[in-house]
Amino acid sequence: MTTETTPRPATDIDRIADEYLSAVVTLSPITATYLGIPGHEEELDDFSPAGHEAHSELRRETLSRLEAASPVDDIDRVTLAAMRERLGLAEETHAAGLDEMALNVIASPLQEVRGCFDLMATATDEDWGVISRRMEKVPAALQQWKQSLLSAAEKGNVAPRRQVEACIQQCADLTAGDGYFATLVKDARLSDGEDDGELSEGTRAGLGEATRAASAAYGELGTWLRENLLDRAPEADACGRERYQLLSRSFLGATVDLEETYRWGQEEVAQITARMEEVAERIRPGATVKEAIAALDADPAYQLHGTDALKAWMQERADEVIANLAGTHFDIPDPVRTIECLIAPTQTGGIYYTGPSEDFSRPGRMWWSVPKGVTEFGTWKELTTVYHEGVPGHHLQVAQTVFRSELLNSWRRMAAWTSGHGEGWALYAERLMDELGYMDDPGNLMGLLDSQSLRAARVVIDIGVHCGFEAPQEVGGGEWTYDKAWQYLTAHANQGEAWLRFELDRYLGWPGQAPSYKIGERLWMQLRDQVREREGESFSLKDFHRRALDIGGVGLDTLREAVLGELG
Repeated sequence: MTTETTPRPATDIDRIADEYLSAVVTLSPITATYLGIPGHEEELDDFSPAGHEAHSELRRETLSRLEAASPVDDIDRVTLAAMRERLGLAEETHAAGLDEMALNVIASPLQEVRGCFDLMATATDEDWGVISRRMEKVPAALQQWKQSLLSAAEKGNVAPRRQVEACIQQCADLTAGDGYFATLVKDARLSDGEDDGELSEGTRAGLGEATRAASAAYGELGTWLRENLLDRAPEADACGRERYQLLSRSFLGATVDLEETYRWGQEEVAQITARMEEVAERIRPGATVKEAIAALDADPAYQLHGTDALKAWMQERADEVIANLAGTHFDIPDPVRTIECLIAPTQTGGIYYTGPSEDFSRPGRMWWSVPKGVTEFGTWKELTTVYHEGVPGHHLQVAQTVFRSELLNSWRRMAAWTSGHGEGWALYAERLMDELGYMDDPGNLMGLLDSQSLRAARVVIDIGVHCGFEAPQEVGGGEWTYDKAWQYLTAHANQGEAWLRFELDRYLGWPGQAPSYKIGERLWMQLRDQVREREGESFSLKDFHRRALDIGGVGLDTLREAVLGELG
C-alpha cells in the first residue's frame, strides 16, 4: 500500500536541515554514496586534519543557525532536538580528537574508502569508468588519513596496538593475489547484461590501472602503519571511563548508568542462558546447549549448500515476511516492499544492510559477507538475522523513513542514524518475531537466543573492559584481560573462532558500539511498555510502530520524548 498524505510545507528548520545534509555530502562523497545521493560518485572524502576541521566548522555554523530558528510544530521540535544532540555530540568527539585518530577493524577510513565501491552502479561501461576515476583518488585519500593519524599521534592519541596490527593484516588481505582488488578487476562485468556483460577494452584497461594504484596504496599503508604507528600504539585495549561515557552517548543518543547497565548485562546473559537450556531440552532431551547446537548443525533440514542457495534462501525469507506483515502489524509502503539480498564482495564474515537511494532506484540491500572457504550454512541460526537486517528490522526502519518525504526533511529521512536507535530496533524486531510466533520451531528459536546471548555478552565485555569494572566471577573476577574476555565470549556465543576473534577485536577497537544493540533494544522495550501503560486498552501495536518509526533514526532520548509528547 502507498499512504497518501498531503505534503507538509517546509519550514525554516527543515531548510537548515536540508542545507546541512547537502553540505555534508559535498564534504563527504562517501556518505553521499551510502545514502544514494547522486552527484559525488567520482570523489572521496578529505580525511586530513583540514577535512575534519571543515566538518566541525559546518556543524558549528548549523548549530548557530538552529539557535536562531523557531519551531512551528512537533516535527520541527524533534528536528531541533535531534540535530542539537547529534551535532553537539559530534563536536565533543571532535574536540576529544577521536575523529582524527580513528583506526579500527570495522569502521575507520581503511574500511570506508574500500566499502563505498560496493554500492556504486555497475550496469554500463560508463558506470565502470566512474568507478575507475574514483579508484584513482584512493592513494590521495589514504595519504590524507595518514596525516590525521600522525597529527593525532603527536597529541598522544593512537589506537591500541591490537587494532593497528589487525589493520595491517587487512591491508595485506585486500592486496593479496586473491584479495579484493585483484578479484574486482577479474570479475568486473556489466550488471545489466549488455554486450554479454563485457567491459570495453579501454574501460577494463583503465580499471586495471586505477585498481593497481589503489592496491599499491593499501599495501603501502600497511607498511606505513607498521613503521610509523605500531610502536606508538598503546598495549592496553581499554579507552577509559571518561572517553567511554562520551562514546556511549554518541552511539545511543542517551545517557545510561554504566554500572547498572553492566550488572543488567550479566543478568540478561544468565536469563538467556537459562532459556537456551530449556530449548536444548526440546531439541534433544538431556542435551547441553552445545550438544543441541551440534545436533542442529548436523540436521539436513537446516542446511544450505553453497552461496547461491544461501542467497536464494535469504531472498525467499525476506520476501515472505514482507508479504505476511504488510497491513497487519506494519504499514509498509509499496517501494519498501522490495529488498535485494546479495553476497558481499568481501570475505570478513557477517551480514549487514545498506539503505535505498532517495528515489528507490537502488533498493535496500541485505549483504552477506561469507568468509573464505565457507560453503555450508545453517538456517536455524540465520533466520533471526534475516528479520534483523530485513523486515521488520533495518529495511523496514530505514526504507520507510526514506519514503516519508511528505513528512520529514532530508536529514531526518536519510542521515539521522543513531546506532542505539537502529540496532536497538533491529533486536526489538527479532524479539517481536518471536512474540508473533515466527520462531516457534525450536531450532530457529535457539538461533534467536544464541544471537541474543552474543549481544548480551558484549554489553558485559565492552563496558567491563573499557571502564575497568571487575570481571564476572565465572572468569575469575578481578581485572579484565583479553583472555578473560575471550573466555566469557566463547562461553556465551557459539559462532566459529575466526568470526568471534574478529568480534572481540571489534569491541576492543570501537568502544560503545556493540552494546548499543542490546541497550537500544532495552530502551525500545521500555518505551513500548510506557506507551502501553499510558494508553491502556486503546493501545495498538501497529499504531505504536508507525508513530515511532515515522520519527526517524534520532537519538533514543529524543525518540522517547517525541513519542511521549515531552519535547518542549
